[in-house]
Amino acid sequence: MPLESVACPDCDLLQTIPPLAQGHRAVCARCRCPLAKRPSGSPDLPLAFAIATAIALVIANTLPLMDLHVVGRSASTTIPGGAYEMWTQGQRVVSVLVAFCAVIAPAMYIALMLVLLLAARRTVVPHWAGETLRWVGHLQVWSMLEVVMLGVLVALTKIAQLARVDPGIGMYAFGAAILLIPAITTNFDKRTLWQKVEWSDGKVRSARPALRAAK
Repeated sequence: MPLESVACPDCDLLQTIPPLAQGHRAVCARCRCPLAKRPSGSPDLPLAFAIATAIALVIANTLPLMDLHVVGRSASTTIPGGAYEMWTQGQRVVSVLVAFCAVIAPAMYIALMLVLLLAARRTVVPHWAGETLRWVGHLQVWSMLEVVMLGVLVALTKIAQLARVDPGIGMYAFGAAILLIPAITTNFDKRTLWQKVEWSDGKVRSARPALRAAK
């Protein structure tokens, strides 16, 4: 695999990144800023985490998030159901934000990750994997599951003074998805996948001339 030349994001020193062994990382030779790392786990771990996250998201969006019991009456809702109720009550901006950040963006992120991880198992990675990687980065920023969970916990604290609240299966699945998504990011070797991408002209992306190796 050819050496890769990168500019340090902190000091702008242009230098080469040598091939990295599992669990190792490269840092800037001048300011010691981390430049690249190679996960230490199995290459199959990201795919396993992505499949588990997809299952957790399906459960979180289809089964009740919580059950409310007050004066002999009970009610339950899901995350998409909560966004729909906000829409019908006139809070349309909040409804769209919740639906996008808690349902649409995470679902698209996991779907694209599954496509990428399956494509990475091929001998020749298709050229469209590069554009898909860019979209994954954009969607990851908008997948704000932890923010939604924080809002739910704050609401539960306030509602608990007026009614009995029982967490549903969807709540546990939602929490599992929050933990699994960072696990995907930690074990996903994006740099190696970038180096394996073959563009539509049939040429593999080449590195710039080596200037200095990071240690």
